[in-house]
Amino acid sequence: MPTSNADIAEAFREMADLLEISGAANPFRVRAYRTAAETVQDEPRALRDMVANGDDLTALPGIGPDLSRAITQLVQDGQFPEAEAIKQQIDPAVRGIMRIPGLGPKRVRVLHDQLGINNVDDLQTALEQNRLAGLPGFSKKLQDQIAQSLERGRTKKARRLLADVDPIAAELQTYLRAIPGVAQADIAGSWRRRRETVGDLDAVAASGNPAKTVDAFTEWPPIAEVVSHGDTRASVVLHNGLAVDFRAVEPEHYGAALIYFTGSRDHQLVLRTMAVDRGWKMNEYAVYAHPDESRILASRTETEVYAVFDLAWIPPELRENRGEIAAAADGTLPHLIEPADIRGDLHCHTTWSDGKASVLEMASAAQALGYDYIAITDHSPRLAMTNGLNPDRLAQQAEEIAAANAALPGFTILRGQEVDILKDGSLDQTDAALEQLDIVICSVHSHFDLSREAQTARMIRAISHPAVTIIGHPQGRLLERRDPIQLDLEAVFAAAIEHGVAMEINADPHRLDLHDTAIQLGKQMGVTFAINTDAHTPSNFSLIRYGLDEARRGWLEKQNVLNALGIRELRTWLGKKRRANGA
Repeated sequence: MPTSNADIAEAFREMADLLEISGAANPFRVRAYRTAAETVQDEPRALRDMVANGDDLTALPGIGPDLSRAITQLVQDGQFPEAEAIKQQIDPAVRGIMRIPGLGPKRVRVLHDQLGINNVDDLQTALEQNRLAGLPGFSKKLQDQIAQSLERGRTKKARRLLADVDPIAAELQTYLRAIPGVAQADIAGSWRRRRETVGDLDAVAASGNPAKTVDAFTEWPPIAEVVSHGDTRASVVLHNGLAVDFRAVEPEHYGAALIYFTGSRDHQLVLRTMAVDRGWKMNEYAVYAHPDESRILASRTETEVYAVFDLAWIPPELRENRGEIAAAADGTLPHLIEPADIRGDLHCHTTWSDGKASVLEMASAAQALGYDYIAITDHSPRLAMTNGLNPDRLAQQAEEIAAANAALPGFTILRGQEVDILKDGSLDQTDAALEQLDIVICSVHSHFDLSREAQTARMIRAISHPAVTIIGHPQGRLLERRDPIQLDLEAVFAAAIEHGVAMEINADPHRLDLHDTAIQLGKQMGVTFAINTDAHTPSNFSLIRYGLDEARRGWLEKQNVLNALGIRELRTWLGKKRRANGA
């Protein structure tokens, strides 16, 4: 069974969790699996291709012979016997508790050992009886957070990160396009609209023989269960639990079907209402002359369908009924930012803090991608776990940056730092040190639970510091794990405009922060944005696509993005900003 890098990484993370819960291994073995998961997740090549080619997997960082054999077995037959053996020792309900935000394997083991908690119902009872607070590693605040997470989890449909679904979607699309008789095939739904999380996949194919195409789809090897199977459609569940809905249509109906299954529902509803207003009928197959469907007005291509409504073709990322149809009607759709517009990355970490590569290695990788510059922005000292840099170490790092600049003619490495915003809005670095830097990113890494008023005041105070260039991952969210901090975004954006500070769109697939609707608001107000990867390894630079996805969903164009500037224009922008703020 084909296995993606994301699947293998998840299997290794689960193994590490299982070992911690069971207490069956020393910490070094647990760490080995977590390190391997990071390596696999960051590896740009598909491990299944490397296995098929006979590549030496032990050449990958942190992958020894045992882990190499485990990867090979996962790729070849989808089995991980060692993990299965440990699973037999642990109640599945106990493993399920660990998926609740705030409860990692160590805390789950404490709950099991000290309170006999073996399932979600046990946990709910313990929470109601206020029994968690006071346990090792627990507090009243954490107990309340777990209760809130548990309540959300009972009502929330499970979704997956877009980045985790991408390899599966790409594989499915390749498979569908290779089916004999298929003229076109696309993955639709929220995946095509590039939403940050995906509940399931929708796929559409154009075929002269839809029934035969549906039959071929149901033979795709990753399918574990065929839930329904008709002449034009099928619903399946993959081995990894992801559901896929597939529709095959005649080629002359492909455009209408692709619009219909791409969505969103609100976007589609507006089109159908427009059809009714014109005396037409629209469904997933075509726009028809009303009332007898004897004449198709448009159906074959998306462009044709939109044109019958006097609309320009609308990029899928915009199809959320947030003004895109009016813009398509009056010719004001944005020219959305493209990957080729990005000239550099302004948020990168190295081995000076918690990164995995040197300054030169990160810069060389960025240059190989065609970038003109990067900014090295290792952490400030407050984050002790990341080995943050105090002023002395910042000065030492400057020497390495200078040497790397000399070694890479035609490329620019900017000096920077990611500085913690403290609880009161002050910055975790001396003003003297900040004045020496080209780029200062300020980020919230603590005190996420402040009130909206306090959090907003904290952020505005940081923005008003004359050395600050960018606010990093402004809402502090972690998708499916931590909600955004409470902010008055309009007030924060107004302060950013006043002080010439850019707002980051962090491309880490777990963050995607700012999110799309906040970006659209900021654009309307005149905010400048920076799309950064927060790269900790050279391979992380590829994550820029997810920041671009979010930017495009927020209607951004090249002129709205700081790191779409060339290095000269960027230096000019930075200079104006500092002069305007007296830095």
